[in-house]
Amino acid sequence: MSLDNPQLPGGPLSGVVAKAVEYMVDAGQRSVLLLDVLRQRGDQYREQVAQTAPHVLSYAAELILDGRTLEQPVNYALVRIVPPKGVEIDLNRRPFVVVDPRAGHGPGIGGFKADSEIGVAMKAGHPCYFIGFLPEPMPGQTIERIAHAEAIFIEKVIERHPEADGKPCVIGNCQAGWAIMILASLRPELFGPVIVAGAPLAYWAGVHGKYPMRYSGGLLGGSWLTALSSDLGAGKFDGAWLVQNFENQNPSNTLWTKQYNVYSKVDTEADRYLEFERWWGGHVNLNAEEIQFIVDELFIGNNLAAGRVTMSDGATVDLRNIRSPIVVFCSKGDNITPPQQALHWILDLYADVDEIRAHGQTIVYTVHETVGHLGIFVSGGVAKKEHAEFSSNIDLIDVLPPGLYEATFEAKGSDTLNDELAIGQWVMRCEARTLDDIRAMGGNSPEDERRFETAKRVSEMNLAAYQKYVQPWVKSMVTPHMAEMMRNWHPLRLQYEAFSSENPWMKMIENAADRARDQRKPVAKDNPFLAFQERVSKQIVSSLDQWRDSQEALSEAMFLAIYGSPALQAAVGVDPQSTPSRRRDMNPKHREFLQARTAELTSRIGSGGMREAGIRALLYVGSARGMVDERSLEALRRLRQADEAARMTLADFKMLVREQFFMLLLDREAALATIPKLLPDDMDERRRVFAAIRDVLSASAEISGEVAKRLKQVAGLFGLDDHSNSAPFDPKARAS
Repeated sequence: MSLDNPQLPGGPLSGVVAKAVEYMVDAGQRSVLLLDVLRQRGDQYREQVAQTAPHVLSYAAELILDGRTLEQPVNYALVRIVPPKGVEIDLNRRPFVVVDPRAGHGPGIGGFKADSEIGVAMKAGHPCYFIGFLPEPMPGQTIERIAHAEAIFIEKVIERHPEADGKPCVIGNCQAGWAIMILASLRPELFGPVIVAGAPLAYWAGVHGKYPMRYSGGLLGGSWLTALSSDLGAGKFDGAWLVQNFENQNPSNTLWTKQYNVYSKVDTEADRYLEFERWWGGHVNLNAEEIQFIVDELFIGNNLAAGRVTMSDGATVDLRNIRSPIVVFCSKGDNITPPQQALHWILDLYADVDEIRAHGQTIVYTVHETVGHLGIFVSGGVAKKEHAEFSSNIDLIDVLPPGLYEATFEAKGSDTLNDELAIGQWVMRCEARTLDDIRAMGGNSPEDERRFETAKRVSEMNLAAYQKYVQPWVKSMVTPHMAEMMRNWHPLRLQYEAFSSENPWMKMIENAADRARDQRKPVAKDNPFLAFQERVSKQIVSSLDQWRDSQEALSEAMFLAIYGSPALQAAVGVDPQSTPSRRRDMNPKHREFLQARTAELTSRIGSGGMREAGIRALLYVGSARGMVDERSLEALRRLRQADEAARMTLADFKMLVREQFFMLLLDREAALATIPKLLPDDMDERRRVFAAIRDVLSASAEISGEVAKRLKQVAGLFGLDDHSNSAPFDPKARAS
């Protein structure tokens, strides 16, 4: 075709050229604006580094205790979250304490957004506190010292709320989860419900083909590399290496998607990106003793659930000592802490649900289908659903009878029965589960357990060799100045510094970005070159994901082959024919206590009055459903409020429920047979209590089947032959 063809200016080619020009202008502007966003990120990073106490909390905070002033100083602090305007706090409600994870990033993730763990707890009326940290550890600081400081912090919170209706609910995200579990086992009297979100507690657990991070320790030869990194840091471990480990799990996001998302939506995504990067780039340091404890005892040793973690005073960490309800929140989409690592500690500790009950433990778990590791803490959708329901129904969780439950959530609709009794947009149920439900998620075979035990012993040998032959030489060579220089040269830090305004070339980018904003011409959504850009991006992501998958498959195959070798296993003292079991037997002292407690409760089955009879009957009938619904608890709460004479503290009510529950477990026939003896002669009073039982049961579902059968049995025990004509439950009338 000739260039002077008169049809060209108005032909199809001219339209393509126009769209190409339009796209090139837009792409050029977006490129400049992306570089300017990176410049802002670098400047923001430098500002955060310059601060003494950087954080990303979106709420004002009042310092309550500075851990640096304690007898055993630590770089942690307790602050009170100041409620924003319009949020009313009920000082009689139990306080919430959010403990931030110190996993290489800066503090503040639990209060990063308005829709956060702190935000939903305050919305539910609870006073909120936050335990955060500073970038630099105190000299001599250890994990045990931090636990001691956190105990002092929680004691302070309890002291500030003497009239609260329960001990503080403590939330531990990620690595803060195992930290508060350790503390709750050592100081169980300090805790109300414990919520651990995305917290790895059983580090070896997983399934083949997924979650390769658990193989890292073995493939690196153990924790000697951790010790070397700390020695090169002159006694400090650079948290940027931990952040690097997180980034390596998802190279397509790290290398492409995160930046491309800003580039493709630079007019709307810059603020969100900068907000997140302010936290993600806030690298902090740990003392060598801290990180070595974490890696040896937890990541590679997997000693927490096995009860092999010992404090300096000889106390052994036994998670079975925790007396408060434990809420475990995990997700199938979390490749850092998959459900197996969040839940399999239960299999290490207990043979069945009866053992859980024998230790008086209440464990509630919920498994999200898709959200990633960070989404557990910062996703607005998760905060509005799971965290909001946990916060609103924390008293329900606190009075649950001992056992294992799964929390499920059902969206409220026009057909939801008594929907006014459910707070928020969801109805939460705690459904009874067994250990088989956790086993069904998949886990290690005996062969896998031998492999991880072998990796652990290889790590111990390599660490001992490093400490004896190499460590003295490294320590003598490294000075604090050299260590600081190496930290500044870390690749993650350099990428922030390189694009900051300290780079003289970035001044030109800033000026060019100002012009681009003034002359901004976004490309049309239907531009074919924009569609081609999206296809290229998806191909890049797919290629990086395939590369990741191949690397993960290779790393798993290497780990399984190396540490599955019978020769290596025998060489380090692992019997290649053994069937390892990490489950621990019951402590003899606890067995003695349990026998004494059983005898005491059995002797008291016939003791009590109307209150004991009513709760016993309610538990008996309600247990036929195998679940507890928040609407039933709300109905019960309103009934208690309406009856001043029967009002009890939450702690007393919890004790009453547990005692009656155990009496039914120990001897159901005797517990039911003695109900008539506990009732008053006043038939009107009997009818009133029976109506209350029926009201609570009908709040969440129709009374039918086995529930109806048991309710009829209870009616006979109450001396009421006809209970079918009782008025239906009216929560508004009861509340008034």
